[in-house]
Amino acid sequence: MQMLEAELKRLEGEYNQFFAGRLPRLPWDSRTRVEALVRRHDRFPMQNTAERFRFQSLQARFSSFCELWDRTLKAREEGRASGVRRRRRDALLPAIASPVADGPPPAALEAPEDPRPRAEVLGEGLVAEASVRDAVVDAARIKDLYQRLSDAKRDAGEPPVSFSRFEKLVTSQVAKLGADGDAVAFRVTMKEGKVNLTARAIKE
Repeated sequence: MQMLEAELKRLEGEYNQFFAGRLPRLPWDSRTRVEALVRRHDRFPMQNTAERFRFQSLQARFSSFCELWDRTLKAREEGRASGVRRRRRDALLPAIASPVADGPPPAALEAPEDPRPRAEVLGEGLVAEASVRDAVVDAARIKDLYQRLSDAKRDAGEPPVSFSRFEKLVTSQVAKLGADGDAVAFRVTMKEGKVNLTARAIKE
């Protein structure tokens, strides 16, 4: 039971890393290993009530995680496809594109020098794109978009934006543009050497 709990925790961390862009491939091997452990425990009757309750809790947790991961992956794939099919006017978000006059300056991010190429000198066009329907469910996607935005702004020589400010902006736009249950597509683009963040509703 301890092994199952440890493996489930490890699998959760690997999925979080994948959705944040820090893991190149889906952790299928780890997921298969956890599934095998769940099936093995499920085949044997448990006389101890506490152990049985503990297993059922872990089993339910694993099932919920699988549904969440699969739904998030599907939404990501659909968001990319929708971004290609749909061409609508983007609503520029000035809170990211330029400083906000009535608020404090964004907090600086202290990060080590990134050894990767400077985003191929950040030519004109699309840098990153992500669709968000629920700021909680799509938290990993928001973090990934923020990282891409931060990389682009750093490479362009622009001041960084704190994650809390970025998250608040994304949440407000999802509430505003996705009020009818629509997903909201966020795009990070480079134009004339400046990084912009735009948002638009994806009508179903």
